Amino acid sequence: MKTFSAKPAEVTKKWVVIDASGLVVGRLATLVAMRLRGKHLPTYTPHVDCGDHVIVINAAKVVLTGRKRDQKVYYNHTGFIGGIKERSAKSILEGRFPERVLEKAVERMIPRGPLGRVQMGNLRVYPGAEHPHEAQQPEAVDIGAMNRKNKRAA
Repeated sequence: MKTFSAKPAEVTKKWVVIDASGLVVGRLATLVAMRLRGKHLPTYTPHVDCGDHVIVINAAKVVLTGRKRDQKVYYNHTGFIGGIKERSAKSILEGRFPERVLEKAVERMIPRGPLGRVQMGNLRVYPGAEHPHEAQQPEAVDIGAMNRKNKRAA
């Protein structure tokens, strides 16, 4: 029996919508990253983008376990000497772009490189319940029902 290797022309991509309200960030990010890469499929091929298009709604309502909301720190550097900035997860979640917490968690689970950038392009995260992708008829996936640890009260 030969090893199967998917070609880019043979890949059929689905659209999936996930409601993130009350879900734990890390557990949600692992499942989203797995979907983006295509590792949930039996036809997974490491060098081909065979993952799904993932839409995450209600990203502002995600939950961090323990004291991570106050203690987790995100760093960025301006490029100038001594230009390192830090923000807590709480300040980001309460700020203008709360969806960036989930985007950053997923981004760090995707391999860096050209293929990883293409796979990250298949992720759309929205802080509210509305999204402009109804025409793609996305299939709803209930992450909270997969495991009781995935859902947590805020």
